[in-house]
Amino acid sequence: MKTSIDLKELLNRIDHKGYPAYKDTRGNYQFPKYILSIDKVQGDPFASPSKVSIQVPAKIAGFPLELFDEKHKRIALQDFLTRQFAKQIDAFHFKATGSGKSGLMVVSRCGQEILERTACEIKQDGSITIRMEIGFPANGRTINSRELIKILFEFVPDCVKNTLFYSSFDSNVLKNIAELAEDQQYIREELPKLGLIAFVANGSILPRESGISNRPMKKAIPFLSPKSMEISLQLPNYGKITGMGIKQGITLIVGGGYHGKSTLLKALELGVYNHISGDGREYIITDSSAVKIRAEDGRNIQQVDISMFINNLPNGKDTIHFCTEDASGSTSQAANVIEAMETETKLMFMDEDTSATNFMIRDELMQRVVHRDSEPITPFIDRVQELFEEYHISTILVAGSSGSYFHKADYILQMNHYLPEDITSLAKKEAEAFPLPRETVNKSIPPSFQRKIKPDDAFKKNDRIKLKTQGKDSVLINHDMIDLRYVEQLADSEQLMSLGYLMKYARLHLVDGTRTLTEIVNELCKLLKAKGLSAVCEENYMPNNLAMPRKQEIFACFNRYRALKM
Repeated sequence: MKTSIDLKELLNRIDHKGYPAYKDTRGNYQFPKYILSIDKVQGDPFASPSKVSIQVPAKIAGFPLELFDEKHKRIALQDFLTRQFAKQIDAFHFKATGSGKSGLMVVSRCGQEILERTACEIKQDGSITIRMEIGFPANGRTINSRELIKILFEFVPDCVKNTLFYSSFDSNVLKNIAELAEDQQYIREELPKLGLIAFVANGSILPRESGISNRPMKKAIPFLSPKSMEISLQLPNYGKITGMGIKQGITLIVGGGYHGKSTLLKALELGVYNHISGDGREYIITDSSAVKIRAEDGRNIQQVDISMFINNLPNGKDTIHFCTEDASGSTSQAANVIEAMETETKLMFMDEDTSATNFMIRDELMQRVVHRDSEPITPFIDRVQELFEEYHISTILVAGSSGSYFHKADYILQMNHYLPEDITSLAKKEAEAFPLPRETVNKSIPPSFQRKIKPDDAFKKNDRIKLKTQGKDSVLINHDMIDLRYVEQLADSEQLMSLGYLMKYARLHLVDGTRTLTEIVNELCKLLKAKGLSAVCEENYMPNNLAMPRKQEIFACFNRYRALKM
């Protein structure tokens, strides 16, 4: 292997040459305590930055096994090291000068959720890899290697020294990270044993700082469970913790405007992920399979069996194999429910504000005026109990204007100044004066999940498949945009980039016309579990900007990928 001395000599030789000479630096270099790998060199100073990785051997890194011996602890430690490395390189960002992106130094920017990322990887033996981007400096398109020497031989070594060695940290800080991960995992595993779908600890901070900040709001009212729903758990490290346990079944959240209904729902939605210490939601844990359902006007739907909710369309259109390129609010929400069932979810979230009214309910007056024989939609209110009793799928629903769900709900919470009150008995008693109209609703036929994707030979022959994301809104595969802005549980743009790689891999290797969509997604999940995101990245280097999506979001991406034909 070449050494750091070889790299410095090379950089001195190519100084003032044309920018393409930087390509000669690609390779691995042994530094005193780590290996520096230049994995991909940018084509010019205005192009995407160069990809660089740093590998620190286990003996030098020195992190004790008990900090990463289980998957949830390893992911938490990786997350912490990524955050620390990002703080370090902030001090050196653009300190080296030049044209375009010269001097840029970036690593993944983590939000409040703890995600498995390719930016930092800890292997079973304790060795650590950090992946980052560096803008190789130039003046115009002439190499300025003195500035790159400054980055690689001064800035990067300082960052490595301060973040990738156990001796650089307070051992208690690292211990607390591992213990929090253990406690979060314990709650997650206890939920089904206790017949719960979610847990919200007393003292949690639910409101966020602002609409564009996911950090906790200062001076927010801490969460406090109603006594009737309060449970206590004995965590392995934290000890006794008390909070609200939401049981399996149908839970309705009501209350006046701005009292915290949607705030509670949003916290529960993101409870599928663990959160960092200090976030305020670190002990809000939700069933990991939970899916947010909403109306999604204009979305693409292919071969989805929505007959559970929609039948006998006046144009005779097939609803067992329903297809449209421009779904209405009701048909999109019906498809979203069925597709969520296909993912094997055990919990659905809904908010009246983002739902199609005619999908959710038909009031008594409307039923009298428009007879059921003339209405092709069976509203969700007529299926919500069936979903739980027949398919074991619970629902948590926010309602602000319609009281009809009082009849269907098992548990009813009223949010009052961000604090929940159990009003189940009161609401049920009041609902007796407003009985639901009696209409016979036939039991649904279980939906079919046998959709198969047609292979595309032209895609497989294309050797220049490009991926690009637009924040958390969409991912582009060549010129095909997959609109994911309404898949609300995507927490990071790096998850969208991973979805792009998953779609690309599936189309190249798994879509053969014989596998069902479920079989394809299960195969992808199997690969991810065995090998991580590297299993679907067929580059000659590992991308530095990927984060692990859930199975539910993989399904959601397939379902919104218009270029796929089923």
